[in-house]
Amino acid sequence: MRGLQERGIVAALIGGGRHRTLVVTAAVAAVVVVLDQVTTSWAVADLHRRVHLLGPLGLGLEYNSGTAFSLLSGSRSGYWLIPIVVAALVVVGALAWRVRRTLSAVAFGLVVGGALGNLADRLFRGHRGDVVDFVTLSHWPTFNVADACISAGVLIVIATFVRGPRRGARDGVSRHGRASRGEDTGTDSGWAR
Repeated sequence: MRGLQERGIVAALIGGGRHRTLVVTAAVAAVVVVLDQVTTSWAVADLHRRVHLLGPLGLGLEYNSGTAFSLLSGSRSGYWLIPIVVAALVVVGALAWRVRRTLSAVAFGLVVGGALGNLADRLFRGHRGDVVDFVTLSHWPTFNVADACISAGVLIVIATFVRGPRRGARDGVSRHGRASRGEDTGTDSGWAR
């Protein structure tokens, strides 16, 4: 009880920064995988012709043997990308393990979920290791929900990195895991202790 009094209620409730951010990363990744797989299943089952939605936005079923947004496509099989995706997931997972800020955890969750969604397509859709893409924009390669989430996550990570380290502990927890009481505890980039 004395520890609760010293650390403060907020710090006690959110516990360790790592645990909270890992839960956020995993939850976001799970939502992305489910959303990607549901929309992909719908596209494969029901999208038999191109559909114009609004302005440059439309829908059209395509199979992509390359990476996100049809980059590096043209090979006969997308299976060659599976080891690269698995290696990238290990690296991103290691980085996600180190984040402390919720925004960074969301960003890594988007990237991990998108990568897992595309990996699931390559392994389980049975179309020679290709990814199912179905969102079309004029003058832009066809993509899917997983691709969009990966791109959004990478943009958030870049924006967070460019913005640089924050002074103090504005999110309520210092870099040492203690509740802040308004004092400046040093810099905290949100990436690691």
